[in-house]
Amino acid sequence: MNAAPMRVELLEPVMLPSPPAPTSLWSCAFAPASVGNVAVGFDLLGHSMAGIGDRAEVRRIDEPVVRIAAIRGCVAALPTDPRQNTAGVALLALRKALGLQHGFELVLHKGIALGSGMGGSAASCVAALVAANALLAQPLPREALYGFALDGEAIASGGRHGDNLGAMLLGGLVLATHDRLLRIPVPPSWHCAVVHPHAVLETRKARAALVGDYALADFVAQSGNLALVLAGCWNGDAALVREGLKDVLVEPRRAALIPNFARVKQAALDHGAMGASISGAGPSVFGWYETRAAAVAAADAMSTAFAETGLDSDRFVAAVDGPPASLVDGPAGAASA
Repeated sequence: MNAAPMRVELLEPVMLPSPPAPTSLWSCAFAPASVGNVAVGFDLLGHSMAGIGDRAEVRRIDEPVVRIAAIRGCVAALPTDPRQNTAGVALLALRKALGLQHGFELVLHKGIALGSGMGGSAASCVAALVAANALLAQPLPREALYGFALDGEAIASGGRHGDNLGAMLLGGLVLATHDRLLRIPVPPSWHCAVVHPHAVLETRKARAALVGDYALADFVAQSGNLALVLAGCWNGDAALVREGLKDVLVEPRRAALIPNFARVKQAALDHGAMGASISGAGPSVFGWYETRAAAVAAADAMSTAFAETGLDSDRFVAAVDGPPASLVDGPAGAASA
């Protein structure tokens, strides 16, 4: 008896969905320091600077929480409750917005002193966000991290301002409004000298000094100065920047909070600065220069002026067109490609 012939059916190919991209369980990122305000762009303008910053190690965990496991470095006495920590709040906001089922565990390595005027609180939340973003199946564009960073920064300063955050996220000189980041081109030869005296000036205290009425003429003058600086940067015209890099609105109210500020600023100007003022909320002071050599000489003179009041200080010289936050290879903090 012959067996029945086998029946073969030709079926349409079935397209199975692609599996999600492999997700790492650990990531590390470095966020550089920054100069906030840049004299004429209060809460709007900032630039990053290489050489100093904060590092964040983030581990993906199954538990749907944000946990701060440790804070190390030059500042260790910070809240480990994520709801009271800039980096913790930023990660909480990221989880909530994306509806993530998993959580993050964070270790912070502080390289920027708090209350220094160099973006210490901003660097923590930017580094944490960049590291956590790398652990997502579909990482977000840098600009999409900005809102979460604003949430974190508000814990430290009491306001949602992005002058430091934008510079760290994109690198270089950045104009940061409430909902937009715009990178401003700057000649690569231009350098910044930043001198940080060994003193603490809390951002909230520095902002309290600004309470009060302002003359309309001062707002007009400051707007004109900001326009000159932006135009000068865009066109590589140092003369325009030199004309505009003068803070007539905020600096006069904060100068008294910084020991020997007038002498430090004058030392910066005497060495050919296009302009000099308070870095962020202070007490650090910065100057912009057309060459690195001029910035190095100015930093020495500015440090000497702080020493006249018995204050030691740290000196930093870096290109105005600084780097963005980046993923790093490991605990040593070497940047990855």
